[in-house]
Amino acid sequence: MAARRTGSRLIKALGYASAVGVVGAGTLYFVYRPHDVPGLDAAAVPPPTYNEGGFFKAPNFPKEKARAEHIADLKASAGTAFRQAGSKIVGALKGDQEQAESSSGEEYDLLVIGGGATGTGIALDAATRGLKVACVDRDDFAAGTSSKSTKLVHGGVRYLEKAVWELDLNQYNLVKEALRERRYFLDTAPHLSSWLPIMIPIQKWWQAPYFWAGTKFYDFLAGSENIESSYFMTRSKALDVFPMLKKEGLFGALVYYDGAHNDSRMNTSIAMTAALYGATMVNHLEVTSLEKDANGRLCGARVKDNIAAADGGKDEFTIKAKGVINATGPFTDGIRKLDDPSVQEIVAPSSGVHVILPGYYSPSDMGLLDPHTSDGRVIFFLPWQGNTIAGTTDAPCPILQNPVAGEKEIEWILSEVRNYLQPEINVRRGDVLAAWSGIRPLVRDPNKAKSEGLVRNHLVTTSASGLITISGGKWTTYRQMAEEAVDEALKEFPTIHTRPVPNPPLVSGVEGYHENMQLDGTCKTHKVRLVGAHGYSKTLFINLIQHYGIETEVAKHLTTSYGDRAWKVTALCEPTEQRYPVRGKRISTLYPYVDGEVRYAVRHEYAQSAVDVLARRTRLAFLNAQAALEALPQVIDLMGEELKWNKGRREKEWRDALTFLGSMGLPKGQLDLSRADVEAGKVGKYVDEEYGMYARHDKPDETLESDSSFSHNPVMNPDSPANA
Repeated sequence: MAARRTGSRLIKALGYASAVGVVGAGTLYFVYRPHDVPGLDAAAVPPPTYNEGGFFKAPNFPKEKARAEHIADLKASAGTAFRQAGSKIVGALKGDQEQAESSSGEEYDLLVIGGGATGTGIALDAATRGLKVACVDRDDFAAGTSSKSTKLVHGGVRYLEKAVWELDLNQYNLVKEALRERRYFLDTAPHLSSWLPIMIPIQKWWQAPYFWAGTKFYDFLAGSENIESSYFMTRSKALDVFPMLKKEGLFGALVYYDGAHNDSRMNTSIAMTAALYGATMVNHLEVTSLEKDANGRLCGARVKDNIAAADGGKDEFTIKAKGVINATGPFTDGIRKLDDPSVQEIVAPSSGVHVILPGYYSPSDMGLLDPHTSDGRVIFFLPWQGNTIAGTTDAPCPILQNPVAGEKEIEWILSEVRNYLQPEINVRRGDVLAAWSGIRPLVRDPNKAKSEGLVRNHLVTTSASGLITISGGKWTTYRQMAEEAVDEALKEFPTIHTRPVPNPPLVSGVEGYHENMQLDGTCKTHKVRLVGAHGYSKTLFINLIQHYGIETEVAKHLTTSYGDRAWKVTALCEPTEQRYPVRGKRISTLYPYVDGEVRYAVRHEYAQSAVDVLARRTRLAFLNAQAALEALPQVIDLMGEELKWNKGRREKEWRDALTFLGSMGLPKGQLDLSRADVEAGKVGKYVDEEYGMYARHDKPDETLESDSSFSHNPVMNPDSPANA
């Protein structure tokens, strides 16, 4: 009997041990299982090679329509005869020209107002469903909030915390949706987005299990779309990885993973991909009124060309469309009031101020999140484009086209940064290289008054006249928002019908390569690779260096900004006539932006102003406002050659760019500098916050031990014992 009980206990013990072993093994596999990391795969198409005859075979990328051709197509939609002979898609595949000819002169299925992430996303979604769509913006693509984000592609750990503590299903769904979209984001544009580990410093021991549970729940919600699992980091390891952290009171850190991206370049890539799929994409085209038919239903819009006005001319016309979608972010209510002046406002604008600090303030591959600032807000501290971005604030604000970051907000961010950096690191106001304010288009909740109570859920509404408005949301969920907006349009406008796209453009530029998808009239944007993605790999920069002889830093920058289009950008770089680098003249000595980018922006990305290039095709204005000012003369000259600007237009570009740079944190004393002043080097000599920070002209206090006191080189002395 005793032996039977002993055997039973032994079997139970073995059963428990086996269960623990299975759970432990399963946990270890889940944590250390092989991951499909976006961007680490080989390019979908091989890099260009040399053929048997030794000739270099470059990709044959499809040509975009010129801006003038797009405008001619817009005018043709109203039945006017403004098309020029070359208004057909140049370089399109067989069958596309016939489709373009059959649709020329017809009204559009959809007219999208707004060229931000959501607006261009709608255009891409509609075009890949076979719809005839146009997208216009009074400024540039990504000129508003879409270029002034925190540069994260994230579900939002702070939203998840609120969802749990407030039992808020809407916030939970927002996080769940964003985590799914985060993976689509990284898959369709691996050159513009990447995974970023983010550290949460832990001050008290009891915070460790709290944050551990939160980050693990965040991983769990991502499910199979997650890449790396969160983990705990000891105090010593945290200081080793992030040596700038304040040591006092630090217990350890939790590290979780989110995505980071180059927001305005992403926006531009969406727009250019939509254009290649047949969408009409025009920036700097302002909607002045909405057109209605005899039944009071919207049937188009009246627009004016702001570029023609900048050149001293005038060009206003009507665009006809079966449906109109309003995707103007913070300016949503302005368009809604063109439809109905008495409509109630639905957007609660909130200002998000960010500052850019030198790169030495943070590691190059690790961000930081402070979940509990002095006033309860959240602040991010992230590496971005070689510098450090810190933000953001969250406060109600007026709606302005180029809002200015307030000094109070800038000082608050710097104060919070000082709180978690070592005391010997002096975070100075003069270290701020750029500062900007982006307006979040939050959806107004009448039951909550504080900005902190507003969530960036998106909302799709339709007016009595048929104006579809997509408002709210966040960068990460732009694709889902676009899909829902197009779905709503298909329900609202019965005369609109999707069609298969049997001959999609060869975006990769490589003959014989076809996307692994069928554009059958349903939404496929979660699979549509953006311009530049097909030929991108982590080693593409080496191919560029070996063929064109450009600097390594420049090559890495070009491949992560343009993907496989870096081949074309580099080809547009002027030879240096030096041994090395062979190509690529920098427009700023501090950053890897080169002359070929300016030419490419004008020829292939619809850049129409110096600000378009400095702020959104390159990111120089966001990284360093004074460096952007120093580069401005060269940018104006390069663009002037491409666009045939006269003296008056060049002077206007100078004034407009200075005004914009003022909104990016350029010191007030430099806003009146002339081009001659800048070319004479007065930007660096102007007495401002930065000028007095360094020992510019001090002589060394002492002679260093390494300074030789010999009048000759003793090593070469023929009497040296070494020569005996």
